[in-house]
Amino acid sequence: MNTPNQQELVRPLIEPLYRGKFWMQLIGVMLILSGILTALSIVGIIIAWIPIWAGWTLMQAAKATERAFNQGDELEMKFALGKLKTYFTIFGVLVLIYILMMIIGLVMGASGMMGMMGNY
Repeated sequence: MNTPNQQELVRPLIEPLYRGKFWMQLIGVMLILSGILTALSIVGIIIAWIPIWAGWTLMQAAKATERAFNQGDELEMKFALGKLKTYFTIFGVLVLIYILMMIIGLVMGASGMMGMMGNY
């Protein structure tokens, strides 16, 4: 059971996330729907789990944020912050992969153009 002092500490700390709970839930639902729509294509079925996982993680963070704010529960706050860390880790890795693929595409495109220009 949480002591009143513990609740007094947790509520102010989790309040900014609690205020953004609607947006976390909205983005979570949109990511899950995006993953479902992505899964409808043959290639998309391979990567559809990523936005679904990210959306589910964000939904869990929003629910834990609400519990932490309402109950003043330190463990729920820690769980919510851990889920947010996972969400940002997922998208950090995806952004790094995207940048790497973009650089590879630019290099391949530039070398293809140079090859075409060398034939004239």
